[in-house]
Amino acid sequence: MWGLFFLFSMQFIKITIATKTADQRELLIAQFSEMGFEGFEENDEELISYIPVHLYDKDGLDAFIKTADIGYTTEIVKEQNWNAQWEENFQPVVVEGFCTIRADFHPSNPNTPLEIIITPKMSFGTGHHATTQLMMLMMKDMDLAQKNILDFGTGTGILAILAEKLGASHIIAIDNDEWSYENAKENIKRNDCKNAAIRLCSIEEISTDNYDVIVANINRHILLGAMHIFHNKLTDKGQLLMSGLLKDDEEIIVTKALDEGFRLHLKQEKDNWIGLLFDKK
Repeated sequence: MWGLFFLFSMQFIKITIATKTADQRELLIAQFSEMGFEGFEENDEELISYIPVHLYDKDGLDAFIKTADIGYTTEIVKEQNWNAQWEENFQPVVVEGFCTIRADFHPSNPNTPLEIIITPKMSFGTGHHATTQLMMLMMKDMDLAQKNILDFGTGTGILAILAEKLGASHIIAIDNDEWSYENAKENIKRNDCKNAAIRLCSIEEISTDNYDVIVANINRHILLGAMHIFHNKLTDKGQLLMSGLLKDDEEIIVTKALDEGFRLHLKQEKDNWIGLLFDKK
């Protein structure tokens, strides 16, 4: 399940597209997100996308599908309590013996030094996806003590919560999706965070330009578009940690980062996804 954030008891159109590669599915997810789609499932052969009935634009979808040279099927999904259904299947995530991510209805795990408790309301970033785990593992090895952090596209707020648990003194977590914003606020409070604040806004609305670290787990297209802003908002010795990227995205992301004044510090891989850590030159 990838990036689900369905609202309570809403009727959806289900769009199923046959796909050939993970890169194709990643591109479709990015493009469909801009068209109002609010949830995705993917496997090796297809991408399943969901959009609220009131946002469904068949003519717009047909025009896009024609240019992309792909076919699709549609199905109306009956109203149901999506959150209750999803909670029944939500399982804790243990990130390589380092951190457990669980809901409050799961028992605590004494075998990891850190624990993050989230209310699973289908915002992106529950810890199940490889990119979230990559970000967490790379953050574990960074010096975040007393650092000023910007979490760009916070989703559930997991990375902001982790940053505080790793000693960050000030964290601003932003998202332009109201559902994610409300979920992140609840999760920040649930984890007793004192140094993290959530804002519903775009990165252009953030006035601070002295972040020590920016963490961004989004997708290639948004990261490329924000690279110049990232550079401007970091301190002279600041670092940029990014994921939401496939291995095939590495060249274009690294090239753009170098052009904007970064140098590559570290790369890690997991399940065909990559995490990239850059230093500001």
